[in-house]
Amino acid sequence: MSRTYWCEHAWLPEGPVGGVSVTVDDGRITAVQRDAPRSGTVLAGMVMPGMANAHSHAFHRALRGRTHAGGGTFWTWRERMYRLAERIDPDQYYRLARAVYAEMLLAGYTAVGEFHYLHHDADGSPYADPHAMSSAIVAAAVDAGIRLTLLDACYLAGGVGGAPMAPVQRRFADADADAWAQRASGFDPGSDQVRLGAAVHSLRAVPVEQVPVIVAWARQRDAPLHAHLSEQRGENETCHTVYGRSPTELFAEAGALDERFVAVHATHTTGLDITWLGSSGAWACLCPTTEQDLGDGIGPARSLANAGCSLALGSDSHAVVDALAELRGLEMAERLAAESRGRFSPHELVTAGAAHGAIGWPEAGRIATGAIADLVRVSLDSVRTAGCDPAGIPLCATAADVRDVMVGGRWMVRQGNHLGIDTAAELDTAIRELTA
Repeated sequence: MSRTYWCEHAWLPEGPVGGVSVTVDDGRITAVQRDAPRSGTVLAGMVMPGMANAHSHAFHRALRGRTHAGGGTFWTWRERMYRLAERIDPDQYYRLARAVYAEMLLAGYTAVGEFHYLHHDADGSPYADPHAMSSAIVAAAVDAGIRLTLLDACYLAGGVGGAPMAPVQRRFADADADAWAQRASGFDPGSDQVRLGAAVHSLRAVPVEQVPVIVAWARQRDAPLHAHLSEQRGENETCHTVYGRSPTELFAEAGALDERFVAVHATHTTGLDITWLGSSGAWACLCPTTEQDLGDGIGPARSLANAGCSLALGSDSHAVVDALAELRGLEMAERLAAESRGRFSPHELVTAGAAHGAIGWPEAGRIATGAIADLVRVSLDSVRTAGCDPAGIPLCATAADVRDVMVGGRWMVRQGNHLGIDTAAELDTAIRELTA
């Protein structure tokens, strides 16, 4: 049934516009009218396109607020993550991921790219259903009401060059890339709300000679291919020691770099790396709140964009789940690094935040005729947003200002509440179960 919404302000492909009428029918936007008379259902405030969480590890959410005592580094944080990974089973993963995806909806996300490497049982043996963990994630997303791209991650080794795996890593791993491809090819998500993609966990976890198999799998399906890339200086140094080249150069030699490749983090990419990525038309997915939380460093986002990379954003470890905080984090980190303001315009920030193309949904992420009807209403009268220029919303609003969220024409959040899930209670129960 066709419904028309009158938006006090709407963030259109050219930027924020006042007095916009948006008609939705069968999950798609069928008309957008500027300078429209006030009629239909009124949406006060700013209506933005749904945000895309282009990089998620849902089970990491159980670590929020539990890893800060004593400081440490990314590597010490990883040990805590491994201890959590040892414990989780498919039923627990479903309960946690369902609540995490509901939290994302409350924060303005309408789609998520789940970078999925927790494949097997705790001892590394396949479950009776080899897709039990994938099925749990799909069920969680469908039940929460968020669109999902399941990025099945290949994981084969414990370090650059094929180092032996730690015991916990065995549940992430397949025998080789061909075995990964066979397993990944056998999974049918069974929902038009879900698409499939591929991931190379990293060159720490996949020997470079195995990468072309994963590239071929993704290309055959015209699917996105994601990889953690240069998140840590140590990764770069070890790649240079073992292979004599940077991770980006190694992916280029493996034939991975094109407009479907998504370099996740790209924090410590340097001049030649940036040229390789930009000239190939690849994406760079930055995760500002996680990179801050883990002390990863500040990625060269402006340089990557100037070189030709499209930018996307993700909440990664979910130390923070707030789509607007990622927009602000991208700009503020750049300001600190450059000692200059205005590194990205508000419109560039929204474009990066709504980059559904990075996870294989190019028809989403904009308020335009023919696009998937994902709408996010942000309040303009909270203590954070009162009096601000509507164009300044990306730099002052937070997830607390997200009032309503529509996914594919269906309202999933109304007045700040998920319509089917008591999100805080379910998060609390699921996390207590895993950390008791």
